[in-house]
Amino acid sequence: MSTLVPEHECLAQKVVFTKDSFIVYLNDGRNISVPIVWYPRLLNSNKQERENYELIGDGEGIHWPDIDEDISVEGILAGRRSGESQNSLNKWLKGRIKIPKKKNPADCKKHSG
Repeated sequence: MSTLVPEHECLAQKVVFTKDSFIVYLNDGRNISVPIVWYPRLLNSNKQERENYELIGDGEGIHWPDIDEDISVEGILAGRRSGESQNSLNKWLKGRIKIPKKKNPADCKKHSG
């Protein structure tokens, strides 16, 4: 049995987001479009969080520090979706919900004028 070995390693150079996907630009000239729904943390993040990414391992992977997401180029090329469990995702989503604090009436100062 033979194993297919790529002639060279494909590395990410940049990432661009569209409405429903993200495009990874590779060092071999290809652009790979990936549905954003494949990665729930990206789907549930905002534009600023998505655009704040780092190429790791000289482009072997992409890391989004604000949402703690890592995706490998190898995984993208293989068509792998996020492997995060629903439990883990729910815990992460719950941690993202910011409940506004109610103002304590004692903290409010009355101003007379």
